[in-house]
Amino acid sequence: MDSDWDKKRKALISRLRRVEGQLRGIQRMMEEDQDCERVAQQLSAARKALDKTFFETMACALQQEIAKHETNEGATDDQIRHITALLSKYA
Repeated sequence: MDSDWDKKRKALISRLRRVEGQLRGIQRMMEEDQDCERVAQQLSAARKALDKTFFETMACALQQEIAKHETNEGATDDQIRHITALLSKYA
């Protein structure tokens, strides 16, 4: 049976494949000189899908970092600095 992360990973990969298809469609729309508003609408949808994938991946990174230190009663200063650095790096 798949672990929770395996299911999430497969869902994220599936979403990225859909975005890839959207981007190809957007390229075709531009090559065919379609209406700019329709192109912008599709770009917005693709961007939102990528943003959602990014945030879910960042949540995973944070969970992995916390899991490394689960034996501690609370977060260490180093762990907090590392998590803060992760958030700052990709914000």
